[in-house]
Amino acid sequence: MWSSWLVWAALSAIFAALTAIFAKVGVENIGSDLATFIRTIVVIVTLGLLLAATGQFQAPSSISGRSYLFLVLSGLGTGASWLCYFRALKLGDAAKVAPIDKLSVVLVAVFGVMFLGERLSAPNWLGVALIAVGAILVAYR
Repeated sequence: MWSSWLVWAALSAIFAALTAIFAKVGVENIGSDLATFIRTIVVIVTLGLLLAATGQFQAPSSISGRSYLFLVLSGLGTGASWLCYFRALKLGDAAKVAPIDKLSVVLVAVFGVMFLGERLSAPNWLGVALIAVGAILVAYR
């Protein structure tokens, strides 16, 4: 069970949903950027403890320049996403912000096809379209 991508993806969705609820309450009385900073510290400390406990640290020299480049770009994207997400939660309802944020699912499908050469079937594209329409309908006033 623990080696299935589907289990980990489902857990990711559950934790992402909890993140939205916890973050909405957390940003009530502080700035969204400070809230993002606090969240980032918690992530760094937690991952550091996990890596230490499981012995997964690697020598920095064993990591390729390409990996570093794309991980740095991914980190910058994550930081920008978190800043925008927390700002949106500060200003709007979690039940409306989260679905728009999840339009990233649609963008990942499109970018995966465009940049990674992935292929989606007609039913896959229908699902992508339904996710887009659903996110917009949930966020609609």
